[in-house]
Amino acid sequence: MPTYAALTAYDGTEYHGFQRQVETQPTVQSTIENVLSQLARQPVTLLGSGRTDSGVHAVGQVITFSFDWRHSSEDLRRALNANLPEDIAILQLKQVSASFHPRFDALRRAYIYQVYDGPTRHPLKRRFSWHVYKPLDEAKMNQAAQVLLGVHNFATFGQPPQGNNYVRELFMAEWTRSGTDLQFRIEANAFLYRMVRSIVGSLKLVGEGTWTIEEFVRAFKAASRDACGTVAPPQGLQLVSITYENLSWSAT
Repeated sequence: MPTYAALTAYDGTEYHGFQRQVETQPTVQSTIENVLSQLARQPVTLLGSGRTDSGVHAVGQVITFSFDWRHSSEDLRRALNANLPEDIAILQLKQVSASFHPRFDALRRAYIYQVYDGPTRHPLKRRFSWHVYKPLDEAKMNQAAQVLLGVHNFATFGQPPQGNNYVRELFMAEWTRSGTDLQFRIEANAFLYRMVRSIVGSLKLVGEGTWTIEEFVRAFKAASRDACGTVAPPQGLQLVSITYENLSWSAT
């Protein structure tokens, strides 16, 4: 039976995360699996590249599934999108080797986190950014973020999905600003549970002057969850890309 990989985007506002839950709560995985099962007329399960939390969004989630389909990959993509809700879409789809694993074959992952630090709340930004009323100093946040680069123990900022390995390699951690919109891009070989949101929340304390850069560094080096600052809310976070050795997507 052919195996397919799909580049998937979703607005996570109405979902209890990506991963299927035991309860009847709606998740991105269960929603896509339900559509696949309807098309196949039998149960279909899928694998994802990562488990985004409740309210977190994605434009670069990668899923795989096995499916007996007699038409082209593009026809399958269209059939899925015709039946999926408007807040989930299959952007690209292609056939891959049955041995391909979207999580374990990933070389690096990239997220962005959006912050809006304007003085007045903005209705059109509320679903996709964290509104911070106090202006943030992105230069100080960038200076603090540089200590995160490289291979470190990130126990202050999260929990491993399984096991007790807190070590990750960070390739990029950078803030950019456009007016009152701030964007934090972070790339690593893998992430701990809630790691990005915890890093953003702690850097926000630096940006507003609650923490000094030295206090941020001490919290990081403490390698203790108790040393973490604020955990940023989920709506500002997006999974934007997964890098593989043998899988790439066309420019969109």
